[in-house]
Amino acid sequence: MSAFSFIHAADLHLGSPLSGLALKDPDIARRFASAGRRAFEDLVSQAIERRAAFLIVAGDVYDGDWSDNTIGLFFARQVARLDRVGIPVILVRGNHDAESVITRSITLPPSVRSFSATRAETHRLDAFKVALHGRSFPNRAVEENYALTYPAALPGWFNIGVLHTSCTGHAAHATYAPCSVADLAGRGYAYWALGHVHEYAELARDPWIVFPGNLQGRSIRECGPKGAVAVSVADGRVRSVERLIVDQARFHHLEVDLSEASTEREAVAAIEAALRPLGDAAAARLMAVRVRLHGETPAHDRLAADREGLTAEIQAAAHRIHEDIWLERLKIETARPRRPRTEARPDAFAAIDPATLLAAVDHDPEFRARARAALAEITAKMPGASLPGSSLPGSSLPGGLAEDDLAADLDALCAEAEAVILGRLTGRTC
Repeated sequence: MSAFSFIHAADLHLGSPLSGLALKDPDIARRFASAGRRAFEDLVSQAIERRAAFLIVAGDVYDGDWSDNTIGLFFARQVARLDRVGIPVILVRGNHDAESVITRSITLPPSVRSFSATRAETHRLDAFKVALHGRSFPNRAVEENYALTYPAALPGWFNIGVLHTSCTGHAAHATYAPCSVADLAGRGYAYWALGHVHEYAELARDPWIVFPGNLQGRSIRECGPKGAVAVSVADGRVRSVERLIVDQARFHHLEVDLSEASTEREAVAAIEAALRPLGDAAAARLMAVRVRLHGETPAHDRLAADREGLTAEIQAAAHRIHEDIWLERLKIETARPRRPRTEARPDAFAAIDPATLLAAVDHDPEFRARARAALAEITAKMPGASLPGSSLPGSSLPGGLAEDDLAADLDALCAEAEAVILGRLTGRTC
C-alpha cells in the first residue's frame, strides 16, 4: 500500500450568512459575506498544492436549499478544479443538505461521489487501495445509529468511515445519528471522518476519530481558528493529522476591565490596549470582535449614556491597530462605584438615592417581563435592524435572536436609560 495524504473537511455551510455582520459599508459587508466561499477556495487550492489523493466532505456542503443556482454553481466550479488535476471528492449529505432539503441540483464531475441516503455503502479508490464507507441523511432529523449499519472493513485496504453525527453529544449541536466512540472503533476502520460538530476535536487516535470543525466561523458563537485536516498515511496506518486553517474571517470575545479607568478617555485607552494583540491575526483575515466592558468605574454613566459615541471611538481605536478589525458588538456591563453607607447626601435626594431607586425598578420582575415583551415586539417588526449595542447592523432578529441575546439587550437598554436619567437629575455625567 503506497503512501498518500488526503484532506478531511466538513460543514462548509455554503450559502450561510455571517450572523450580525450586515455592515453599513457595503464593500466590507460583502467581504464578510463571502468569507465561507473564500475559505473553500483556499481549501481546494491547498488540496491541489499538496497533491492530495482525495478530499472528503463529511456533510453540510450547503447551509440549506438554494434560493437560486449561484451556490450550486460555485461548488461545481471548485470541485471541477479538483477534477481537472485528478483529485476525487467523496461526500455525505448531512442535516442541512439532506436529500429532502436540497431541491435543486447541478451536474458535478464524475469524480465527485456521494453516498446513498437509503443504506450504508462503500466507495473504493483502487489507485490507493482505499475503501470509504458512508451513508447520507435522507432528511434533517436522523435518530438512528448509522455507524452500526456500516459495512465491515475490507481486509488489506485502508478503511475510512465518513459520517455526519453528533456522536456522543455536543451542547451546541442537535443530536443526529448518535453513536459512541466504541461503536465507531468496533467497525475496524483506520480513520473516521466525522462532521456536524463545528469545533475541532480528536475523539480517539486508535483508530483516529476526528471532527475537523467547520471551515469558517459564522457568528460570535464560533470563535477561534477554523479549517480542515490533512491526513498522511503510510504502510496502511495514519502517520499524522495536521490542521489546515483556511478561515477568512474570525470572531473574538474581548473582556476589558475598566476598574482603573476614571474617565471616558482612559476607558478608550484601556480598550485600545486590549485590542492591540489582535493586530497580527487581522493581518491575515477579517476580525470581528465583541467587546465586553466590566468593572466599577466613575465613567460608567458617561459610557452608558453615550453608547453611540463610545462605539465610534472603539471602532476608531481598532482601526488604528489594523484596518480589518471590526467591532461586532459592544456590551457595556460596567457599574458605578458603590457609595459608602455613611456618605452624606447634601442634595435634594438625600432621603432617596435615585440610582438605588432606578436599580430597584430595573430588577422588578413585572417591569422586566413587560419590557422584554415590548422589546421582542419591536424587533419582530424591524427585520434587518441592528440590535441595541451593536455597531454592525443586521444582527440576528427574531428568526435567530436567542433568549440570552434578548436578555442582554434588555440589560443594555436599562443601563443606558439609567445613565441618561441620572445625568439629567444631577445635571452632570460622571
